[in-house]
Amino acid sequence: MPQPDDPSARIDAKIASLGDWRGDLLATLRALILAADDGVIETWKWDLPVWECAGILCTGETYKAKVKLTFPHGASLADPTGLFNASLEGKVRRAIDFGPGDTGGRPGAHGAGQRGGAVQWEPGEEVGAFGAADFGATTPLTRA
Repeated sequence: MPQPDDPSARIDAKIASLGDWRGDLLATLRALILAADDGVIETWKWDLPVWECAGILCTGETYKAKVKLTFPHGASLADPTGLFNASLEGKVRRAIDFGPGDTGGRPGAHGAGQRGGAVQWEPGEEVGAFGAADFGATTPLTRA
């Protein structure tokens, strides 16, 4: 059993415990998030994987039919191509739901009519309560 003070080990254990497409997808998303910026760290809060960089970037949630990345202050981010596909009614948070056919960090990529998209963080940009989320480039996440 992972130690409570080792969030990366807890995330590893969560991925391994899923034992299906959700674990594989969560591992892929984790790698994309960690590759986005050298300053991204993993934490474990609310019994969930959490990724932070000068504040919370997103949480990783798993459900029977989806893997969800929730961005607590996602409504303040530019989303010109509609990458966010869940929690759109709120004034603060946004989420991306990935289904069983989604691979490689591309929700909906298995369907027809694919189009790319990216949520953009500008260098030093204040992103709601995140603080300065200095990604300097777009994240590699896209969805159809």
